[in-house]
Amino acid sequence: MAPAIHSPALASQARRFYFELLLRELPRVIKAVHQSSREQMSQSGSPELLSRRRDLVLDLPRLAPRWHQIMVQSLRNAVTPPPPGTPRSMTSHNATKASELALVDDDTIELEIVASRMALAIMDKVSWEFSDLRYRMSALERREELDTGDILRPNVIARAAIDGWRSAGLTLENWRTAQSQLHEEFGVLVHEGYHETNRWLIGQGVCTDVNLRPFIRRSREGGSGAASGHGHAQTTGSGAPLTTPAAQPPVASSPSPASSAAGGAPGQRYPTPTGFSKDKDKFQPTPETAHLFAPTVVAGLPLQTRHPGPSSTSPGNLSPAGASSGRGDVHEETRLMTRSPGLARTFEQAEMVLGRLNQFVSRQVPEFNRSTIQQPHPASPGLRAAIHDAQVAVRQRFDASGPAGGMPAGVGQPPVLGASQMVSAPALLQELQQRKQALKQAATTPVERATIEIVALMFQSLLTEERIPTSIRVWFARLQMPVLRVAVAEPDFFATTDHPARKLIDRMGACVMGFEVGSAGVSDELEKEIKRVVQVVEAYPDTGRRVFQTVLTEFERFLENYFKTTHAAASKGVSLAQQIEQRETLAIQYTIELRKMLNEVPVHDGVREFLFHVWADVLATTGVKSGQGSDATKQMQRAAADLIWLASAKVSREERSEAIRRLPPLLKKLREGMASAGVPQAKQDEYIQALNNSLAAAFSARTATIPSERLDELMMQMETLEELLPDADHIEIDESMVRDLSGHDEGDLEVVAEGGSMPTPAMLAWTAELQVGAWFKLDYRDRVDPVQLAWQGLRKQLAMFVTPTGRGIMFQKHRLAAFLQAGLLVPVEEESLTVRATRSALAKLDADPTRLLQ
Repeated sequence: MAPAIHSPALASQARRFYFELLLRELPRVIKAVHQSSREQMSQSGSPELLSRRRDLVLDLPRLAPRWHQIMVQSLRNAVTPPPPGTPRSMTSHNATKASELALVDDDTIELEIVASRMALAIMDKVSWEFSDLRYRMSALERREELDTGDILRPNVIARAAIDGWRSAGLTLENWRTAQSQLHEEFGVLVHEGYHETNRWLIGQGVCTDVNLRPFIRRSREGGSGAASGHGHAQTTGSGAPLTTPAAQPPVASSPSPASSAAGGAPGQRYPTPTGFSKDKDKFQPTPETAHLFAPTVVAGLPLQTRHPGPSSTSPGNLSPAGASSGRGDVHEETRLMTRSPGLARTFEQAEMVLGRLNQFVSRQVPEFNRSTIQQPHPASPGLRAAIHDAQVAVRQRFDASGPAGGMPAGVGQPPVLGASQMVSAPALLQELQQRKQALKQAATTPVERATIEIVALMFQSLLTEERIPTSIRVWFARLQMPVLRVAVAEPDFFATTDHPARKLIDRMGACVMGFEVGSAGVSDELEKEIKRVVQVVEAYPDTGRRVFQTVLTEFERFLENYFKTTHAAASKGVSLAQQIEQRETLAIQYTIELRKMLNEVPVHDGVREFLFHVWADVLATTGVKSGQGSDATKQMQRAAADLIWLASAKVSREERSEAIRRLPPLLKKLREGMASAGVPQAKQDEYIQALNNSLAAAFSARTATIPSERLDELMMQMETLEELLPDADHIEIDESMVRDLSGHDEGDLEVVAEGGSMPTPAMLAWTAELQVGAWFKLDYRDRVDPVQLAWQGLRKQLAMFVTPTGRGIMFQKHRLAAFLQAGLLVPVEEESLTVRATRSALAKLDADPTRLLQ
């Protein structure tokens, strides 16, 4: 019998069912974590890592019962219903008054980060089951969202696990040591819990057919499927309203660096002088500026309901999410983007894949951990000879000097492939299979045969990757034997993603796989460099990882110079980007030094503002165009010195006569300098008028007098200003500083000055991890383009991407993080080439474990 649509009692039973399943399975999870920690002891690692593993193995059995007890109690508190008459959403209290606020220590923040990472790792495994369960609970309780403290949410069990861990006496270092195993085991536990709870609810007749439409929210501009008009809400069969969010203008506030980096309106490069700001209407959305206020809509992510405007949905139709504050909307808008690939989560997943591979192979080949992982294990003489013969044969087949057509093969040898055959995937796979069997026959131990099988499966995945151009696929095939030699001999090829052989394949793959989205194809220079790298690796077979590390470093240097000098589409944009970076750095350096010089000098505020905000940029522009020691730059420096002198009080007739004589040529020089820096004519007039007012005050002796000794010292310092500039290594080019790069737009280079969402610290850190040559999808100005990272500037404060058509797009660090946060800039590859190949190999081994020993 189907239950009533509104059945809170059945919802409580479902939570109890889920809770009891967790209680039954928690001991198994704890035992599995303990067993995994013991297995880690047999793996190689740094002395510090081995010490942490040893501490974990000793502490976990002793403290596991206490950990289990505290977890159970936390989950029991979460499943216990609140007192009658108390809504679930009110059971947790947030400080809202100043008297209730307090500082949060670093340990608490670290715990939050660790718990969030675990919740995200669990959600990766259970997203479909959780969506079904959330829908069914929504139908039973007539609520769109589960409460944040609901036991059914992954973050609740994640928090119970980490809180119990710490309360039991285990440390965060212990947690980090076992983190991948904890994420894996708890992910399996929660997945099983959701699956069984869904099955139990189906057995009770609850929503046998799941409809997830109530959880899809679109903006008014969302096109089809969005509610038309204001105040209307779609409904589905479950009775849950589909609200239509209304974009609410942000509350007017003073600008801040964070807001500037979060996609707000671009700041002014040349602000209005002090005293000349006219009363203007507060910044409100207009048809021309509506895009600055519209919520960011990311494909696949729900857009949370905003505060209702005067003509938006009625309060009765608002979801609970709509009750959040405006600041919360920013976080809700991008709350899932921290799961974007490239963050620490991707590294954890890669390590998890390698860990699963090692565990799986060790179950089939017990010697695998002890021989291959724990310490180097040179290949047997027979296998070394077979690898050498296979490498020679491969080189002969693929060399350009080889036969153009198919030739008869020798006895026991694979057939020689012609030039038209050897680049096709079926031909490569056929030879790969034959080569693998010959190598396995030469192997003397199960570990060697298992290693041969894993490497063969990995290269099978690499060579069937359609996005690798055909001409490059041949060179990847020639790397198989050198990689196999390293995998057999070195301990950490299967244990870490940092092995140079893996990193080399990943870097070359990342550079060439994006070319299929454009029309240019792989350039001859890049193909020649990949060919050279492979040939160097083949030429030094006995050097192990050292040759891979050497050519990896050389390939990185090649990419840096390639985009600067050789790449047809990027070289001009990189040159412009370097000039912009030099100009911005110089402008900031000049501003810093001018502030130091005038710190204790009584200069009129209007003159001070002009020097800091305008003339520093003029000095930088002139320095880039003509050189810092050129006559043109020195003339601009002398103009600044003259302006400071004119701004001091003139108390004698002679001083006033001299000021009247020097003023016209100075104003002419100021206009020339501002014109060279691209200051609009209207702004020039404003600045000149403001300066005239300041100089008039000095002329009438209404300003403070600068002592002649101090004035002479300032003149000397201004003449040698370039020698006093601070070290550029400590300069951070940031949108919160004086200038905005939007004025630098050129025909071949566009500077992004708006868009994106509030970036998290993790996103800001990710910008430093991006690698030159990597491909991305950029959603900008109502179009989506493939772009390649072509250049990163000083301390990676600036970055330039280039499209296949040659258009350069430049970001400052915070704007880049804002685009990454909003999902407007996403990597083409969600995981590296070798990790995906390892995952593919693991899936095939899981389907047929016997192939390891055959």
